[in-house]
Amino acid sequence: MTSTRAGEAFEESSETRELSRLRYAKNNADFESNGTRCAGWLYTPEGETKPPVVVMAHGFAGERTFGLPTIAKRFVASGIAVFLFDYRNFGDSDGEPRNLVSSTRHVADWESAIDHVRSLDAIDRRNIALWGTSYSGGHVIEAAAGDHRITAVIAQVPFVDGRTVARNAGVKTLLKGMVAGIRDIVRKYTFRSPYTVPVVGDTGEFAVMNTPGAKAGMMHLVPDPPVWENEVPARVFFDIPRYRPISVVEDVPCPILFVAERDDEIVSAASVEEAAEKADAPYIELPGGHFEVYDSTLDSVVGYEIAFLDEHLSE
Repeated sequence: MTSTRAGEAFEESSETRELSRLRYAKNNADFESNGTRCAGWLYTPEGETKPPVVVMAHGFAGERTFGLPTIAKRFVASGIAVFLFDYRNFGDSDGEPRNLVSSTRHVADWESAIDHVRSLDAIDRRNIALWGTSYSGGHVIEAAAGDHRITAVIAQVPFVDGRTVARNAGVKTLLKGMVAGIRDIVRKYTFRSPYTVPVVGDTGEFAVMNTPGAKAGMMHLVPDPPVWENEVPARVFFDIPRYRPISVVEDVPCPILFVAERDDEIVSAASVEEAAEKADAPYIELPGGHFEVYDSTLDSVVGYEIAFLDEHLSE
């Protein structure tokens, strides 16, 4: 495992690229997952024939418009195509109830998205990388563990161990979450609308994420004017502790890059480093919190990621 801490020298030509001069095509490329339409965008760089492709989707309760097009364009500027999609029940995709977070469903959506990308003529179907962040950082590990044709994986501030996340949340939050989850499940089986809880809240407020800066960080990603509802069906509290991508990380045969933030209070850097050690994979740790990867450390993070993709996605 190669471990890099903040402060080490890193030279990245990608930071100097002129994004204002970037020429690319962006086309709708929807697909179906278990019979439900999922919205997808395919970005292809101008002048590249059959480029490799990165498949991307957001983390916990996020939508593809939440800061990800900026990252996608950085990849496209490097000559890599991008397929960016929304999960079922999120964003521009179909499905009810809205904002239903389910690791099982999300991983199935990843598998369907990958199958769809392999049907596209505009890209090199043999060179597919997966990029996930936060909750989807776990999904890409799960998807690649079950698909040995994936070329490379980037797991950015990844959710790797639900037990650790649940333990860090504290007993009080867990108990409130379980009660809320039971209420939601009862409503589900009595054909009523979901019982929802906030995705993010201020410190001390009950929410799935209520660590310092979580609400501000998440809301900073939501495009203006905001149409996203800060709520998820509470049954997710039963999903989180059971979801442990770290248990399959050693089954991923392709190279993986792990990126962590030192002061992340949602996904601890220690848990990400443990996953990297199990996978014998490169590990990058930068100074900041969970949402800094989309803001203050964005240039550094994307620079490392492009260097990794340049190394492992063949021409």
